[in-house]
Amino acid sequence: MSLFSLLGALEIGLIFSLVALGVLISFRLLRFPDLTVDGSFPLGGAVAATLISGGMDPFSATVAATAAGAVAGLITGWLNVRLRIMDLLASILMMIALYSVNLRIMGRPNVPLITEPTVFTILQPAWLSDYVARPLILVGVVVAVKLLLDWFLATQTGLAMRATGSNGRMARAQGVNTGGMILAGMALSNALVGLAGALFAQTQGGADISMGIGTIVIGLAAVIVGESILPSRKMVLATLAVILGAIVYRFFIALALNSDFIGLQAQDLNLVTAVLVTIALVIPMMKRRLLGKKGA
Repeated sequence: MSLFSLLGALEIGLIFSLVALGVLISFRLLRFPDLTVDGSFPLGGAVAATLISGGMDPFSATVAATAAGAVAGLITGWLNVRLRIMDLLASILMMIALYSVNLRIMGRPNVPLITEPTVFTILQPAWLSDYVARPLILVGVVVAVKLLLDWFLATQTGLAMRATGSNGRMARAQGVNTGGMILAGMALSNALVGLAGALFAQTQGGADISMGIGTIVIGLAAVIVGESILPSRKMVLATLAVILGAIVYRFFIALALNSDFIGLQAQDLNLVTAVLVTIALVIPMMKRRLLGKKGA
């Protein structure tokens, strides 16, 4: 595999590590099966691409895309907390609605950004190639997001959010507003996904209505792979694990698609994804069985 392919896999892995962090909050911390991700990811891309093509500076457009993702997550949480709609169904309803919302925002199925400035073209040093500069910029973004998330989850509000997912009844007994924590957690989760969508659109040269298909699967795969690589109950290590999981997952995808002897092509991406997720799910079970046999 060439250096260009390796850096490309690292670039996409870093973007989807933001999705993985969002999925970690909803699925692991809040125990909320959130499929809104498949809609909030293209929402972030649609908002960023539309604003940038309309003349807004890329940084403000990226912030607006992050806020749009937060609103989408907030509405999903509101459907569950206030209207008492089952969590999975609430997220499915929001995901379906966002397809039409994204089309409304873009006005057409895709918005190109080939000739428009992006956060990467602005921050890229003149002496550095774009395929090297983008991963370096993304490393800075991901590290900053991870540190801020680690700090937040260690605060009183963050601990209350974690308690809500671990044991909602006990959290309410301690005076925690569990409904408010779900709303805040879902907003934070989808804000990260919206940010990832905005950055993805700027690296790929535009936003497309279909760019969110399978995003939740990729996010879950990153979480599962990360937990297999670095199992830990410490939140600092858990956030690091999902970032590593997203990067390793994309490297495996790139390796599979660039291995000529396997014969896989770009259209086999979903097949490779399904196989890798299956392997990631099976390995921890096999480990537990082997440990159980040794213990016996």
